[in-house]
Amino acid sequence: MHMIQVVFMTVLVFFVIVTIHEWGHYYFAKRAGILVREFAIGFGPKLFSIKRGETRYTLRLVPAGGFVRMAGEDPELVEIQPGQTVALRIAADKVTRFYLDRLDERTNVIRGEVETIDLEDRLKVTLNADGVSEVYSVHPQAMLIAKGRETQIAPRDRQFGSKTVGARSLAIVAGPVMNFILAFVLFFAFFQMAGVPLDTPKHLFIGEIVAGKPADKAGLKTNDVIVAINGEPVGTDQDKMISMISKSPNKPITFTVTRDEKKLDIKITPELDPESGDGKIGIRAASFYETRPAGFAESFKLAGLDMKNWTIMIFDGFKKLILGQFKMDDLGGPVRTAQVTGQIAQQGIAQLTKWTAVLSLYLGIFNLLPIPALDGSRLLFLGLEGVRGRPIDPNRESMVHFIGFALLMLLMVAVTYNDILRLVRGEQ
Repeated sequence: MHMIQVVFMTVLVFFVIVTIHEWGHYYFAKRAGILVREFAIGFGPKLFSIKRGETRYTLRLVPAGGFVRMAGEDPELVEIQPGQTVALRIAADKVTRFYLDRLDERTNVIRGEVETIDLEDRLKVTLNADGVSEVYSVHPQAMLIAKGRETQIAPRDRQFGSKTVGARSLAIVAGPVMNFILAFVLFFAFFQMAGVPLDTPKHLFIGEIVAGKPADKAGLKTNDVIVAINGEPVGTDQDKMISMISKSPNKPITFTVTRDEKKLDIKITPELDPESGDGKIGIRAASFYETRPAGFAESFKLAGLDMKNWTIMIFDGFKKLILGQFKMDDLGGPVRTAQVTGQIAQQGIAQLTKWTAVLSLYLGIFNLLPIPALDGSRLLFLGLEGVRGRPIDPNRESMVHFIGFALLMLLMVAVTYNDILRLVRGEQ
């Protein structure tokens, strides 16, 4: 697979798992009648933006997630206060446009000073134009125009907070649930493509190579089939291969491999690992198993089993993180994830499909954790509201989410910096 293809597939993986997550929020919010102002992939400055219907769809610079901005979740950016001079455009006896600036340039409008205004419940505005006050009805999809930007008003029945706890919870939990569904579908697709491995491995091959290490410098390649070391066949015995490498620190050994149906002898000098005293060449070998086709029902069952096993491993990782049983190098951010995704993309579409399933499952589980700014925390606040019978103070909840988001961004910066250092050092 060419590098351009690898980059494209890596970007596609991130795009798919984030988009399906945000689409879950978007679909169930729209279904509940909530005004969705923006559907965004990524954070930071906008790279692309297009408006369709009531929603603006944006692609942003930092590919570290996405968001769906619903009316009523945050304070409105544009407001009209009594005493403010505005211009109104009327159509079918209702206000369809509020102009807040450049009033002299507006045509076919009524200018005046706002005396009273209610854009949430009564949808009425009282305007004093040339000393005469008149009440106007406001269209529920009226636009506020200021500084060249249009913002649709959000009547109370279109706001997130006006919906039942159940409807809001469904809009929040739908994101992770869509990731779980996607993960299952991709695990199923993997077994349909790759089949089921037979019980006995056929040979060993090079699964990964650490950049800058002896194997990489000597010319070993991913997917090389390992035949022998120093003329001694290794068959499918990984332990034998590891033992022979470990016993030869700073001593040249000859790897015999097959590549593109050609047999090659490659000399490698294992480097000394100061911690263990063993020789290391910087590879991860894997066993190759011949496969047989998997039926529909079998793929369905194996997909469920993979979901279960990977879920256990993910929670085990969270447990170690909470208990502090990790080193900084054990953590990986977007850069490391993209690096691993690129490596897996080179192994073929089947392996990339399985890796995408794992990432989607991880994203779904991670978002359900009760960490401020994540979906799990928002569900926790909704649960408390359901028990108490009244919502938590919105300002306090917003502050909790803001602090949580800031801490997550700091952690992301830290692990990304660590990823970059790892790349500079030529490590994985």
